[in-house]
Amino acid sequence: MSVFTDRKSIRKYDKNHQIPDDILNKILKEAFRAPTSMNMQPNRVVVVRSKAEKEKLKDVLYGNQIQLETSSAFIIIFSDLEKFDMAPKIFNMAYENGLMPKEVRDRQIENALIYKEKFTSDHLKRDAYIDGGLLAMQLMLVAKSYGYDTCPIGGFNHQTINDALDIDKKLLPILIVSIGKKDEEGFASLRLGLEDTVIYK
Repeated sequence: MSVFTDRKSIRKYDKNHQIPDDILNKILKEAFRAPTSMNMQPNRVVVVRSKAEKEKLKDVLYGNQIQLETSSAFIIIFSDLEKFDMAPKIFNMAYENGLMPKEVRDRQIENALIYKEKFTSDHLKRDAYIDGGLLAMQLMLVAKSYGYDTCPIGGFNHQTINDALDIDKKLLPILIVSIGKKDEEGFASLRLGLEDTVIYK
């Protein structure tokens, strides 16, 4: 068995357990190793842990109150719709660390400026959901490897969550992942077989 087959969506957590900051930071750093489109790394997370901040989410959620009340944290994944502005920082870091030749750095930064003008809002949002989904899955698997459980939550008001938490509107809300020490075993589930899901050509 492994984190891939052991992972379940957990809705009830030990409400008295708080994940230590150093462990949570390790989980987040490893989760952020997930790939992103053109390596623009648009994912941003807001970690909601305090009772006061959780209270602000009560009216934003469509259900999922037990996760809110018992989890160590709600990790809310956003995507920066102005992601191309980070291109100089991203590619300069790669160049300065010897991971990219200067001419490649310059070309990547130039391309990012072109994409910034070319990409439509729909294109940006499509990439945002792909990148955010990759981060969410990696986050859940990394958390499991550290002995913590999670539940992905898409049932929330995407139009009001930024206002509720005073988050800049340039950040598009993608998904919430609850995380904590489980206080239930969760439900076992089955998956369709390869005969129903895979086509070989």
